[in-house]
Amino acid sequence: MGDSKAFLTIHRQEAGYRPVHERITDYGEVEQTLNTHDRKLQASRCMDCGVPFCHWACPLGNKQPEWQDALYKGKWKEAYEILAATCDFPEFTGRICPALCEKSCVLKLSCDEPVTIRENEAAIVEAAFREGYITPVIPVRNGKRVAIIGAGPAGLVAANQLNRKGYTVTLFDKAEAPGGLLRFGIPNFKLNKNIIDRRMEILKAEGILFKMNTAIDTAHLPEGFDAYCICTGAETPRDLSIPGRELKGIHFALEMLSQQNRIIEGQTFAKDKMVNAKGKKVLVIGGGDTGSDCIGTSVRQGAVSVTQIEIMPQPPVGHNDATPWPQWPVVLKTTSSHEEGCMRRWSLASNRFIGKNGKVTGVEVEEVEWSTPAAGGRPVMKPTGKKEIIEADMVLLAMGFLKPEQPEYPENVFIAGDAATGASLVVRAMAEGRRVAKLIYDL
Repeated sequence: MGDSKAFLTIHRQEAGYRPVHERITDYGEVEQTLNTHDRKLQASRCMDCGVPFCHWACPLGNKQPEWQDALYKGKWKEAYEILAATCDFPEFTGRICPALCEKSCVLKLSCDEPVTIRENEAAIVEAAFREGYITPVIPVRNGKRVAIIGAGPAGLVAANQLNRKGYTVTLFDKAEAPGGLLRFGIPNFKLNKNIIDRRMEILKAEGILFKMNTAIDTAHLPEGFDAYCICTGAETPRDLSIPGRELKGIHFALEMLSQQNRIIEGQTFAKDKMVNAKGKKVLVIGGGDTGSDCIGTSVRQGAVSVTQIEIMPQPPVGHNDATPWPQWPVVLKTTSSHEEGCMRRWSLASNRFIGKNGKVTGVEVEEVEWSTPAAGGRPVMKPTGKKEIIEADMVLLAMGFLKPEQPEYPENVFIAGDAATGASLVVRAMAEGRRVAKLIYDL
């Protein structure tokens, strides 16, 4: 490493977010960037720790120490080449990945100041686009054809990998544009869709064929291909089947998120089809990232108030003795959306929706207690009888997705991403795309 002791004198510096009063008025990306000098200083903090747990923790196997060192030395092109060798689309992961690498960084484990790996990754790929390092590469074709069903993260990575090996790849997707949840699930204030479009132009120039607005029945795959890769995601949201579910004003999270993203792209919707929080008291049920995205979107749409509830107990701040490394640290996460105005509550189960004239007006919730059996095993939930009504005229269900059931397929049909694993992280879906591409090579 260029300066293996820089971590002793240089502290972690995050780029931070745009001011709240400014960012809630638009859908521009909330995260800021550091200048080149400060970014190189942050890269210098990578300490040549010997056993790079960051590399081990990354589903893609990114070689963080190598490209951190290149970045510190100002070798931006070399840094990008090292990064791109393992990560097809670092402009996506550099923005939305929860950075499993940083949770395993030795500086995180020793002094709670991990290297800014995710931000450095984003800086490298943006420099690569800016300086023209990323240009289309036209491969020599090998005569084989592959159909990929689903143009989300897994499908796009599989397509990229196979195309680079000379396969003629056709990507089918029922939506009007590629990206999957990157485009239709993640708000623009986290991932501007111009970032997706920029990469799609590269993929098209390299010869990948995109067939959008094309729904494929996976039980009747199109003919004429040597192999198939099904990357249709986990599309069924987990529902909340309690009394009053039929009331108007109760929506799945993606109904709001995908519609808002489409509106930004210029689409219009009938008034009775709009899922908009303007002037409403919004209740978000579910404490994960999707729930957080609903909060930020509701704030921008003009909600009167936003409350987020979670059935699990509130996790501790900073460190959780119950989830030591190498487990994922279950700690309190405060996102940019939470900072924008939201009441958060934990250990609340939803008993029933309450309504008037066919529209939701509130939710009866009940406090619950959690305990771990003496013999170990899963925590047990116990209702306490303490009930209350939370007023709401819009309820957003953000409780995750059901794992799809897949039938038996012929040997030349593969499944990747959330369609195979159930709902997970974008970075894991991308790793799945690379895994299945390698299996297709071996056919």
